[in-house]
Amino acid sequence: MNFNSKNPFLSNKRFSSNAVSKAEEVHQAQIIDYNQEMTLSGTINKTAILFLILCASSMITWWMAFNGTSPIIPAFGGAIVGLILVIISAFKPQASPYLAPGYAFFEGLFIGGISAIFELRYPGIVINAVGATLVTFLVCLGLYKFKIVKVTEQFKSVVIAATLAIATYYLISWVASLIFNFTPVHYGNGMMSIGISVFVIIIAALNLFLDFDQIEKGVQQRMPKFMEWYGAMGLMITLVWLYIEFLRLLSKLSSKD
Repeated sequence: MNFNSKNPFLSNKRFSSNAVSKAEEVHQAQIIDYNQEMTLSGTINKTAILFLILCASSMITWWMAFNGTSPIIPAFGGAIVGLILVIISAFKPQASPYLAPGYAFFEGLFIGGISAIFELRYPGIVINAVGATLVTFLVCLGLYKFKIVKVTEQFKSVVIAATLAIATYYLISWVASLIFNFTPVHYGNGMMSIGISVFVIIIAALNLFLDFDQIEKGVQQRMPKFMEWYGAMGLMITLVWLYIEFLRLLSKLSSKD
């Protein structure tokens, strides 16, 4: 079985098959407009823009939580809208220049709200989760840049399979908890629950390597300019997932004290 995707958003069909057809069209026309091609610096800039938008919007629900207003509705409303924008962008990557900033804004509402809830219960947890996410990102980036970790087809297959398994487990656990009214094992603070969180964090971190690889391939294959937003959006999705998992792990460790 050959897995050609990585996190649920970035698809190799977008970065490979489209790239081949695009390259063929450019070759046949003998016209190359370098200003309209995906670049690494452009993708980095787009990622920074999305990060700033996410941080700015997160302050809205963060402020609400610390000023006596419940952030639940805007937070989870933002999560739902963000998910919808991700799905649309997956099918319409050419709309990513508009959808990606919207995703960052609405996802920021969710991140700000959920972060405030955790912070109120476990003071200091947010800064620790942010730090852990940043360190993980930098370590993975360094390992990828210096070719210490190489993204092979087998590597992709294992990471994608594990990611799909986690998503399936979360979905089944959530549905089962609604139907049978029980608490899934990963909700507690026992060793099993902590072990599951550590495993999920490792898989989320490994998805970063797939993000880096897809962005690099997109640049090499001279993908159209809008793919910078598409690649940046995929990277942000992984970072948000990683941050949330760190929040969950740290909350479990704090509740044991």
